[in-house]
Amino acid sequence: MNATATLTLCHLNFPANHECSCSFLCKPNLAINLFSSNTRTNQCLQKRSSLPLEVSSSETAHLVVEDDLNAFLQILPCDLRNRLLNDSKRGQLLEVILDLGRLPEARYQGEFGGKYLRSTEVSIEELEYAQNAVGEFGGDNRAGIEGTLHRISAIRSRKGSIVGLTCRVGRAVSGHVDMVYDLLQFGQSILFVGRPGVGKTTVMREIARVLSDEFHKRVVIVDTSNEIGGDGDIPHAAIGNSRRMQVPEPSLQHKVMIEAVENHMPEVIIVDEIGTEAEALACRSIAERGVMLIGTAHGEWLENIIKNPTLSDLIGGVETVTLGDEEARARRCQKSILERKAPPTFYFLIEMRERHYWVTHKTEKSVDMLLRGQNPSVEIRKRDDGFNVVIERWQTYDRHEI
Repeated sequence: MNATATLTLCHLNFPANHECSCSFLCKPNLAINLFSSNTRTNQCLQKRSSLPLEVSSSETAHLVVEDDLNAFLQILPCDLRNRLLNDSKRGQLLEVILDLGRLPEARYQGEFGGKYLRSTEVSIEELEYAQNAVGEFGGDNRAGIEGTLHRISAIRSRKGSIVGLTCRVGRAVSGHVDMVYDLLQFGQSILFVGRPGVGKTTVMREIARVLSDEFHKRVVIVDTSNEIGGDGDIPHAAIGNSRRMQVPEPSLQHKVMIEAVENHMPEVIIVDEIGTEAEALACRSIAERGVMLIGTAHGEWLENIIKNPTLSDLIGGVETVTLGDEEARARRCQKSILERKAPPTFYFLIEMRERHYWVTHKTEKSVDMLLRGQNPSVEIRKRDDGFNVVIERWQTYDRHEI
C-alpha cells in the first residue's frame, strides 16, 4: 500500500503576462522541485494576491497505523486488559491512568476528559505488577516496553515509591508525513510547536524514516526518553535507517546533541522536546555547522516561543532597541521597540493545532512582523474528510481565528 498521497495544484486563471513566483516558503529566484520525480508532480508554486493557492490530494490518502496494542495491554490488570481488548474505540486509545486509590481511567484522541474502566480503585499490587512489567525508569521517571513505542511515566511519593502511572500508547503512523513532505525538500531546519498529545513525536518518527530511507540522508536521532526509537538497544523499525543515540540523563541531552555532530557526521539531527537554554544553544551551534535540524517544543503558537526567554533563541531571540527620533517618526512607532536579534535557528516553524490541522510559518518573516504588531502570511495545512492533504497558502495569520 502506498502510504503517501499524491499532491496536485488547483487550477487558477492567471493573466497571460503573469510571471511565475514561488510560494512564500521558497527562496527568491529559486525554482524548487517540491515533489520527487517518481511519485509527485514537480511544480513551481504560484501566487496571486486575490486568491489563496490550495494544494489538495488527487486520490484518497492512506494512513497506516501500527500500535502493537497487545504488548501495551499486558502491563495492565487482567480486567482492564479484557475491557480494552473489547473496546470499539481502542484504535483511538491515547493513554491509561493508574493512580493509587483512584479509579483507573482511559483517555482517547479527540475527546475531552476520560472514561473510568471499572468501579474499584487501583491497588498498590497492581502498580507493582505494571512496574515490574516495564523497563527500568530513568531519571525523568519514564520507562518503556522493549521493542515497542509505548511510554510509561511514573508519579512518585516523597519517599520515592510509585503512586501513579501514565501509560501512553505509542504509534507508528505511515503517511502522516504527507502534511510536511514538500518542506523536507528544502533541506531547512523545522521546529514543531504544539501542546502535549497533539502528535509531535509521531511526526518526528515518520520524518526520520522518510529522510533516511527516501531522501538517503545520514540521520541521527537524539532520543532522550527512547520515545522516538522505542525502548531497548535495537531501535524500532518505524525510524527506518536512522541511527539513534540514547541519552543517559535528561540533563545531558544538549551534550549528546553536540556529540552526535562531532562524532557521527549527520546531515540531519532529530531531537524531541527542546526545553532548556543549553539545548537551545546546542541547536544554534548545530545549525551553524550546516546540519538540518528537526525539533519539537511545547507551546501552542509562535508567540509562545517568542515570549519564552528560555526558547526564544530558537527563533532568533528578542531584544529591545531604541530608535532615533527620525527613525521612530518614519516607522510611526515608539522609540523603544522589540526586534529579532539574530537569524532564527529554525527556518520553518509549524504550529500543530490539531493532529490534522497545522499552521506553517517562515520563521524569520513571521517573527519580524509579529514584533511590529502585524499579522504575517502563513500556510494552513490540514486534511479533509477523505484524509487528503489540503494546503491553503497566503492566509493572514491570526491565532484567535485560525
